[in-house]
Amino acid sequence: MKKRILKHGLAAKVAAACLLVLSACAGSATSTATETKALADSENTDMLLPRPKLVVGIVVDQMRYDYLYRYWDKYGNDGFRKLVKQGFNFKNNQYSYVPTYTGPGHASVYTGSVPALNGIIGNNWYSRERSEMVYCVEDQTVNTVGSTSDAGKMSPANLLTTTITDELRLATNMGSKVIGVALKDRGSILPAGHLGNTAYWFDSPTGNWITSTYYRTDLPQWVQEFNSKKLPDQYLSEPWNTLLPIAAYTESTADDVPWEETLPGEVKPVFPHNLPAIRQKDYELLRSVPGGNTITKEFALAALRGESLGKGEFTDFLAVSFSTIDYIGHKFGPNSVEAQDGLLRLDREIGELINEIEQEVGKGEVLFFLTADHGAAHVPAFLKENNVPAGVASSGIVRDSVEAYLDKLYGSGDWVERYTNQQVYLNRDLIDNKKLNLVDVQQRVAVQVMRHEGVMRAVAASTLQGANWGAGGLMARVENGYNAQRSGDVIILLEPGWFEGGSKGTTHGSYSNYDTHVPLVWYGWNVEPGESAVPTEIADIAPTIAAWLYIQEPNGSVGRPLQEYME
Repeated sequence: MKKRILKHGLAAKVAAACLLVLSACAGSATSTATETKALADSENTDMLLPRPKLVVGIVVDQMRYDYLYRYWDKYGNDGFRKLVKQGFNFKNNQYSYVPTYTGPGHASVYTGSVPALNGIIGNNWYSRERSEMVYCVEDQTVNTVGSTSDAGKMSPANLLTTTITDELRLATNMGSKVIGVALKDRGSILPAGHLGNTAYWFDSPTGNWITSTYYRTDLPQWVQEFNSKKLPDQYLSEPWNTLLPIAAYTESTADDVPWEETLPGEVKPVFPHNLPAIRQKDYELLRSVPGGNTITKEFALAALRGESLGKGEFTDFLAVSFSTIDYIGHKFGPNSVEAQDGLLRLDREIGELINEIEQEVGKGEVLFFLTADHGAAHVPAFLKENNVPAGVASSGIVRDSVEAYLDKLYGSGDWVERYTNQQVYLNRDLIDNKKLNLVDVQQRVAVQVMRHEGVMRAVAASTLQGANWGAGGLMARVENGYNAQRSGDVIILLEPGWFEGGSKGTTHGSYSNYDTHVPLVWYGWNVEPGESAVPTEIADIAPTIAAWLYIQEPNGSVGRPLQEYME
């Protein structure tokens, strides 16, 4: 960076000197004015801070770290391989908290923080004040823009801290433009932050891209024109077949195994997936097939051009989240032909996205980063088939056992208000009415839950509030994911290889590395090729961007800039 500034400043000073010489030789009467202007231009050039014209954040939903390399030989040269070979790859990048879900992941990437501070402790959580579940970006005070559905009643109101995109807008007196794009509302809203110009997401009933009145009261012309193309109809008009001959998918399990789920309307989870035959009246199916990533890329490029991103006085920010790999993984698992095919196709989409943005804005003028909101577990049935310990836990059994235990201990009552995100929310009013000690009840429940098969540890909220595990490790991750106002009374941690859910497909949310270890690759503006195995955290992304842009890091940031490891 210093070399670029000095070189640029030297060129300006040489130019100024040349102007002075020419002026003297010509005997110009305006030599003094010319000299003054040249020196002023030189000084102004020296004062300019180098910044990219555009920052592009790419988050791949449910992208395990090993996906970067598992299909390496089958990737093209413009997508993942280009990012890794021409960018800087942090190979030991981890989430520092549990639970690892989509909402918390996107919030952590862009706030440089953890759920304990930014408040996004899950995709959903139980609100004691409202006695009901809360969705991470729900907002009943706003309305949908672009559809008659309720899918637009969303905003970042539940996010408690600023994002790096907020700080960029504040630093430029709202001069920078910030746009969020994702099929999932939470994948676009949380990255765009509180001050984003607009976040857009996909509306299944209509097949349109929509937003909410939190941002604006109507869709801009470029969005209306994009929606009018009816691309979802095109992407669902043909069967989903493999990109390569299916025999080439040697990195995956067989196409028909008992632990894969089918798409709605299918008899077997095998290729080709006859999309026209199983499509319903709406466009929900698009989320679970490669066309979901294709339309996300196309809409992101439409936003780039429609909003003239990277063309203004200030650095702009385009936050893009590719959601479809997550839908595929939940259905078929991470070792499926479907997951591999989805990633091979996504590799091409990302390559096209990067190439077109660089052509539009200028190669070397755009800072890209690639990461994921979480990883994914192997399907327990697949692990057990290969003699690896694993299993599926039942949330219903846990809740019922806690109710029965407290009934026996303290008398009949509705002791559990809610069990969600592997957290027990106790009925605190009932505990108060019976004049019981909350800490004692929490501790007893934690001990009782440990009796269940697959449970590795149960932690009472009082234990988390009374100690500090900031040095790292398992308990540090639990602490970082615990928010005293929103989290439960007892947090349950399952054995590695275990999760709560169904017997088919996969999920995520644990402290294990298959859920926390995700890619972090920087590419483009000011990035020299390289790699490092130094331990990094997702929370480091936002302060790294802040350091490059010479702006304040988000107000809940707990990460540190990574530039010193990239020199």
